[in-house]
This record gives sequence, structure tokens and C-alpha cells, in this order.
Amino acid sequence: MVNTKTVRGRRKVRYESLDDLLAEAERLADVPVRTLGNWSQGQIYDHLARSLDSSIDGVGFQLPLPMRMMLSLFMKKKFLKKELPPGLRSTPRFDPAETTVSEALEALRKSVARQQNESARVPHPAFCNIVRDGWNDFHLRHAERHMSFLVNGDSTAVGV
Repeated sequence: MVNTKTVRGRRKVRYESLDDLLAEAERLADVPVRTLGNWSQGQIYDHLARSLDSSIDGVGFQLPLPMRMMLSLFMKKKFLKKELPPGLRSTPRFDPAETTVSEALEALRKSVARQQNESARVPHPAFCNIVRDGWNDFHLRHAERHMSFLVNGDSTAVGV
């Protein structure tokens, strides 16, 4: 198992919209890609789709109120506006399934469409109530972290 906190060669990724994320996922599905972490390209897309859906369907847990208040005060801005650090663990609910890139990409397309067409959002499990734009910011920062582990399969990556 790769310690993703210490992976070198990740790409610098920044998305301004869910359309940007989806466009890059579609582009990367058509070129040789290698992954620098523990998940395949399909697993990354599957994980992102599950995460997107969770802001509409519910996450299944909430941190205790004092912890949510502390995280909202001290970490919320970072998690919504700045690059997320690698190495954070997912809860088992969001562990990706073994899937093909094409199947996971289709799931990601559907999840992005839901984000764009459905207005209801559940409370974030760590940051209390964040509005739809806040959830979108969280999803974009989250996707940037995972997508940074996908690099051109034809060459050696340099960067982060």
C-alpha cells in the first residue's frame, strides 16, 4: 500500500466548476494514464461519484456538534477554498468499487448531472450547514486531490 502523503509527481489540478472536472475525467479516459496512489482510475471516478451523490442523498454520519463547530471555525475555509492534503482516509461508505473506467465515468457523469439539476443538499458531516455552492467547492477541492494522482502514462510526472 502506497503512503499517499509522500507520493511525488502528482499533478497540480484546479477546477473552477463541475464541468471542468467532468471534462478532464473524460479527457483522461481517452489517453494512457497511470496512477500514483492506491486506487485505479476507475476507482477514483467511482469514489468521486459516490461523494457527489452523498451531498444529496446523505452521508450516513455526522461528527459530534462540538467537533463540527471547531472544524467549521478552523478548517472549513481551507477545505472549501484551498488544496486538500493527500493521505486523508475515506470512510468505508466511500471506498471505491472495483470497476472499469467507462462504468465509473458514466457514474461520474450522472452524479455531476444530479449536482447541476437537483437543488437540495444535506448538512455536511463536518462543517454543519453549507450551502449548495459550499458543497460544490468541497467537491471540487476533493476531486482535485484525487485527480492529481492520475498522470500521463507515457512519461514520468514531475510536480508536487
